[in-house]
Amino acid sequence: MRIDPAYLDAETAYRLITGVVVPRPIAWVTTLSGNGVLNLAPFSAFTFVAPKPPMLAISVGRKAGIYKDTAQNILNNEEYVVHIADSSLMNAVHESSTEHPPDVSEVEELRLSTLPGERVKVRRLAAAPIAMECRFRQCLEFGDTRSRLIVGEVLVFHIRDGLLNNGKIETEALDPIARIAGPRYAKLGEIVTLKPVFQTSKTES
Repeated sequence: MRIDPAYLDAETAYRLITGVVVPRPIAWVTTLSGNGVLNLAPFSAFTFVAPKPPMLAISVGRKAGIYKDTAQNILNNEEYVVHIADSSLMNAVHESSTEHPPDVSEVEELRLSTLPGERVKVRRLAAAPIAMECRFRQCLEFGDTRSRLIVGEVLVFHIRDGLLNNGKIETEALDPIARIAGPRYAKLGEIVTLKPVFQTSKTES
């Protein structure tokens, strides 16, 4: 089958590409509105873009020409928290994608406990095994839909005890969830460990 994206509208192209680029990690993001409302939303167009300083990127789209609250809040306040959820939080992650008016807190709707931020004013979710307090660094717009790629620097990592071993996260213990197409999610399947290959150090000499 051959598909020419020039003939696809944005919605059709979105459905196609989110089924192709799988599985995707999920950034579960808390932000503060101008009125102090704690907003929560998941984003599966998510990756890291630099190790030193550690920087993360999420892509935030528009609906009916309006950007999601998360993008507005980050650009206004320049602070937010990215969480990694485990499988026990799958339903909460999914429910937090429900669209609410800006003055409604998804955190309160889902009755999620929070903790104060250490380096940012935005509160973090107590139940998440990993939380990364971030400061906004850059925003780029892409495509006809002007999706915003928002890059932030991680100021501090909060990691549940027992997850870090010799500087690396124990993935099985983290038990992360991933997004696939539609309202569907995935857990870790079989993990295959291969022999290490030579790689040049990421630290400049």
